[in-house]
Amino acid sequence: MAKRKAENRSFLDKWEAEYLFTYVKDKPVCLVCGVNVAVSKEYNIRRHYETKHHDKYKDLDMTQRSQKVEEMKRSLVSQQNMFKKATSQSEAAVKASYIVAAEIAKSARPFNEGEFMKKCMMKVCDLVCPEKKQAFSNVSLSRNTVADRTCDLATNLYDQLMEKGKDFVAFSLAVDESCDASDTAQLSVFIRGVDSNLCVTEELLGFKSMHGTTTGKEIFEEVSKCVTEIKLPWDKLVGLTTDGAPAMCGKKSGLVGMVREKMREENCAGELTVYHCIIHQEALCAKALKMEHVMTTVTQVVNFIRAKGLNHRQFKSFLEDCGSEYADVPYHTEVRWLSRGKVLNRCFELREEICQFLETKGKDTAELREQKFLCELAFLCAISSHLDALNLQLHHHRHFAEKLSVLAAEFSRRFADFDAQKCKFELLSNPFAVDVENAPTNIQMELIELQCNDTLKSKYDAVGAAQFPRFIPDTMPQLRSQAAQMLSMFGSTYLCEQLFSSMKMTKTTHRRRLTDEHLRSILRISSAQSLSPDIQEEAE
Repeated sequence: MAKRKAENRSFLDKWEAEYLFTYVKDKPVCLVCGVNVAVSKEYNIRRHYETKHHDKYKDLDMTQRSQKVEEMKRSLVSQQNMFKKATSQSEAAVKASYIVAAEIAKSARPFNEGEFMKKCMMKVCDLVCPEKKQAFSNVSLSRNTVADRTCDLATNLYDQLMEKGKDFVAFSLAVDESCDASDTAQLSVFIRGVDSNLCVTEELLGFKSMHGTTTGKEIFEEVSKCVTEIKLPWDKLVGLTTDGAPAMCGKKSGLVGMVREKMREENCAGELTVYHCIIHQEALCAKALKMEHVMTTVTQVVNFIRAKGLNHRQFKSFLEDCGSEYADVPYHTEVRWLSRGKVLNRCFELREEICQFLETKGKDTAELREQKFLCELAFLCAISSHLDALNLQLHHHRHFAEKLSVLAAEFSRRFADFDAQKCKFELLSNPFAVDVENAPTNIQMELIELQCNDTLKSKYDAVGAAQFPRFIPDTMPQLRSQAAQMLSMFGSTYLCEQLFSSMKMTKTTHRRRLTDEHLRSILRISSAQSLSPDIQEEAE
């Protein structure tokens, strides 16, 4: 008699016909009612059959019982297949809701957009594939579901980042602060880590709502919490990039001073390289000129034209009637301060047309027509695009020559940090051209070996500076370590600026129910750089 082992007991094939039982996934299952019997023992199986089903099937002979068993087994298999299909459809519906939630988060739309999308989806389904209506209906996209899915996906991204962080040999931080629509200070911290294979991971590390004061101490505590939570050692911190505000860069009570103190407490051997954001450096240098009044006037004019739809349309029509080579002026806001040069130049080119248009609206244009203002506007236009040409055009004007001297001095002072790192940057960009004597002593021997290696030189020529560090052999650990440190550094807080733009689109005055956790989750998903959420894992 055939036997099937289960938990050290045997299920006999003859029990199928005798007691209408079969054996599924290590357990005897009643073919009549589907009940599982915990132990594969004849007494248990016979007792179930005799107390539950004996009277109904006692008159069947063995042939009829065998036929009945086969019929019941086919029915059981069909039921199991239906269950598997239902499970599969359920998994697909969950996965679909995660995919939609991710898209809603990436586009900074409100969570209740899911309900609107579901309504549209069902109407499309009615026309295109009505037989699939139930499957589409199973996709839950309520506000609460989308909110929960968004938090799940953000957690998944953070978990991936934490896992990646275990392999970091060097990392840097970029830290910036801005206020949201409700005037709550928000601190963003991005991390750029490099592993032993010199692969770069750049992601949002933390986004914290600062409901109290935002002194250097508070900012440091939040940054420190971010580093501790992801379990990264301080001795692997290489660089810190900030926006240059006093709370950030103060040598004692600012973030920079406190991070350095923390690294001393942790007995970190490495030196922390601190940068003010390169882009902010230029903006701060420009402030030394003390010509913000020109930019303020230009901004007010442009925003008057562009901010109101009617004014904007009329101005474009006015330019067309004038036969102007330009069709419009670019929009300028404080958030998009990188567009200054474009705005200034276009306004200078269209200065006469702008004045005429403003006069038709009853606006006073006396300041815009003043010779001094036009000279200053021309100067700012030139400084934003062609400093060399500016020197040639304005060499007769002592007033502007002095401003150029101030600007040059400010550039020299603020970019001194970068000058000090010049040799390290050259090591990364072209290690074969670096003067060995100027290189740090700990890497000089490896650098000589590298520069004498024709195979590595050929590899550098073939793959370029960006990819070459990965091909530096393990026998040159100091060079690889140096490359990892330099690759981990941020040049700017551009990612923070980009994040704050997303924040302003996401947390509007109309989204009062948006919690700090939800805002953080949305921004973690929308700012993802190197990672993408594992939707399959979350759906299972």
